[in-house]
Amino acid sequence: MNNDVAVLGAGIVGVSTALHLQARGRSVVLVDRRGPGEETSYGNAGLIERSSVVPYAFPRNIRTLLRFALNRSSDVRYDWKHLPGIAPWLFQYWRHSSPRRLAEAARAMLPLIERCVSEHRPLLQEAGATHLARGTGWLDICRTPSDLASSRKAAEHLREYGLSYDVLDGWQLREMEPAVSPSIAGAIHWRDPVTVSSPGAVTKAYAELFLRRGGKFVRADARQLSQGNGHWSLPSEAGELRARDMVVALGAWSTDVAGPLGYRIPLAVKRGYHMHFSPAGGVSLSRPLVSDEGFVLSPMLDGIRLTTGVELAPRDAAPTPLQLDKAEAIARTLVSLGSRVEPEAWMGARPCLPDMKPVIGRAEKRPGLWFNFGHAHHGFTLGPVSGRLLAEQMTGETPAVDLAPFSAERF
Repeated sequence: MNNDVAVLGAGIVGVSTALHLQARGRSVVLVDRRGPGEETSYGNAGLIERSSVVPYAFPRNIRTLLRFALNRSSDVRYDWKHLPGIAPWLFQYWRHSSPRRLAEAARAMLPLIERCVSEHRPLLQEAGATHLARGTGWLDICRTPSDLASSRKAAEHLREYGLSYDVLDGWQLREMEPAVSPSIAGAIHWRDPVTVSSPGAVTKAYAELFLRRGGKFVRADARQLSQGNGHWSLPSEAGELRARDMVVALGAWSTDVAGPLGYRIPLAVKRGYHMHFSPAGGVSLSRPLVSDEGFVLSPMLDGIRLTTGVELAPRDAAPTPLQLDKAEAIARTLVSLGSRVEPEAWMGARPCLPDMKPVIGRAEKRPGLWFNFGHAHHGFTLGPVSGRLLAEQMTGETPAVDLAPFSAERF
């Protein structure tokens, strides 16, 4: 089990990294404790989000903060006992959400966001997964005329980024999506993003492409990683795995490996839930709907998927589906939903850094160690582009995007 590179993590980021390294002639083994695409890459809303040119910042509006403080909203909930432990991270998140620092983060992230669709497209084609992708964009739902006016104004502020969008009144919206309630005033239709009907299936298709091209996949516990004699070692179900280079792409579990190797990276977790619903009366959606209450309704192979906003709680704590229940109650006022498809909600963990940028690149303290994690809400969006950038750096190419803003040494 000797390889040039081992990639720890078989989510969209790890699989994409493995594919790009393989395309550059490296022998690569992909490592995970589960199958490809079975953690966060499975449960998201399936958006390749070309229109998210400004990162999700910590709110600075007093009314919004007070609403969140009551801990009753559907978009953000928190575990009181978790707050003392996460308070330093939240303070740093708040600091980096100042107008100046947010603008800096947006500038750094923009070259990645601009490439997200173009990097997914060839992989979708080569993996035989184009049937899972839709070029229909997504809808920002507005309940009232004043909400629609505010959303129109916000969209106009993004014109400099060259994004395509339409402003729909209620009649136009229901012509496009008959399942939407007549009480909704309208929507902004963002046309640049691509969405998929099963992000887990897309990730698995990319992994199968990697295997068809001669790559290997093994199950192992990445926390047993060790280094010595010029290579990395890891016991696996297939025997001892050895590699000259090791990529940590474990999402919310990345610091379980990076920490013991000397890296104190301030990674926090925003948990989220999803549930599938059968379409009421057989009328489904043709594109995702995004609500200002923090949830997304997205048409999937398994039904209409409701994905929640943010839950601040320990990564491994038991699920608390209160947020999902509240989001469902609101969602039913927006769209005709049938019954729940699954008996229990799915729960996942988004890996988030306080400056709203991932870690991509060389770990300077450890020869042969590389990082690719911390993509927050945009892991599925940015997996292929960040995989390409890291592979370019690892193989001596000049990355298409300056990776200095994403260095682990910034912490």
